[in-house]
Amino acid sequence: MEHRKKLVHVTSIPIRWGDMDAYGHVNNTVYFRFMEQARVEWIEAMQVLVRPGGDGPVIINASCTFLKPMTYPGTVEVRTYVGHAGRSSVPTHVEMLIDGELYAEGAAKVVWMNTQSGKSVPIPEHVRASFEEDAAAPT
Repeated sequence: MEHRKKLVHVTSIPIRWGDMDAYGHVNNTVYFRFMEQARVEWIEAMQVLVRPGGDGPVIINASCTFLKPMTYPGTVEVRTYVGHAGRSSVPTHVEMLIDGELYAEGAAKVVWMNTQSGKSVPIPEHVRASFEEDAAAPT
């Protein structure tokens, strides 16, 4: 992830009993669900509907580094940051914390595309404006 990033969204997600696997900790796939839920909340807060049809955001890659195992019960605070945006994409970085302690870090590249053509399109100006302001300030 880039050295410059801006915090754009924070949400809390409860860990459910069913999120755990046979090893007694949250399954690795659930971390991606936590990131997905936070990303959808952030995007919809910018008045962008995450629905099929027309122009919208998709991710072209995603990663997660698992630092400590999460277990039920608990609440995960998911912090979403953005880096420097290009014409049609923006890198995101996510921190997942429980009680202020970092449990996992993730990243995804979000690209705006036309769902009919499958081609990238410019990030809408109102969306770009929401995360470019002060994005140059290091965190």
